[in-house]
Amino acid sequence: MVLSERINTYGQHLLRRYGERVHKIALDAGLTCPNRDGSKGIGGCTFCNNDSFSPNGRTPPTLPEQLASGRRAIRRRTRATKFIAYFQAYTNTYAKVEQLRAMYEEVLKEPDVVGLSIGTRPDCVSSEVLDLLDELRARGLEVVLELGLQSAFDETLRRVNRGHGLAEYVATTTAARRRGIPVCAHLIVGLPGEDEAHYHASLDTVLDIGVDGLKIHPLHIVKHTLLAQEWRRGKYSPLGREEYIRIAADLIERTPEHVVYHRVTGTSPKEILLAPEWSSQKWNVLNGIERELRQRDSCQGRLAGIPFVYKELRHVA
Repeated sequence: MVLSERINTYGQHLLRRYGERVHKIALDAGLTCPNRDGSKGIGGCTFCNNDSFSPNGRTPPTLPEQLASGRRAIRRRTRATKFIAYFQAYTNTYAKVEQLRAMYEEVLKEPDVVGLSIGTRPDCVSSEVLDLLDELRARGLEVVLELGLQSAFDETLRRVNRGHGLAEYVATTTAARRRGIPVCAHLIVGLPGEDEAHYHASLDTVLDIGVDGLKIHPLHIVKHTLLAQEWRRGKYSPLGREEYIRIAADLIERTPEHVVYHRVTGTSPKEILLAPEWSSQKWNVLNGIERELRQRDSCQGRLAGIPFVYKELRHVA
């Protein structure tokens, strides 16, 4: 399987830029989220349990310790010598800008860290934060602002208790890209009440606004979430593996070649994953997407600019 022959992957993007493999190291800065601390809500999104992507517990080791651990693990597999510090868990612009500056600079002191990828919400990125990221980027560092949109439909975002709408994403993306800061949008396939027309409409919306990178993945049902309760009561059913593979391939075909795919699937730790079981098998899914594109004799961008034929959008219950 050579997925990068059919998709413009982030790994290949970094390889072209640096002339060698560059890997992300996921970090937990110990921050929280306005949808959890009461400023916007309590409990977070209905699907959210940060143990599903946090590399550590909620009392994380220091950032240098996390970098050292991640560096050792990656070097055993790939012998990479350059890394992106990926602030992944919770909302990594949700603090005073002085605290953020200290946090970012702490990891950038490491000589093998060539940049930052900042995971956050579109309603938590102030102009001061954008100025800071622009300043770091002007130093020649790799800087990517990863914005969790999930869906372009406000009704869906309310349904999953997201705490923001499309308008905040539009404003933040426009302001960031105006400064030259690359934006990577996160979209989830399989949110409650949505169907294929919603997924394509969300992609079209993000592309129309302007975006530099994309992450797509199926919705996971993990322990200790409201979505898990809905699933147990039979009020939500996740996508099947083959259905997700087909949808992912459809979206990839309609994505222009210059947009970088940072991720085309996602996983959760088996100890907290409830469903779908197949989503724990990352390479199985990636191989399936590559095989689907190969069987179509297709690749990213083949259908870019060709309108999707929409059926009437189903009401999001």
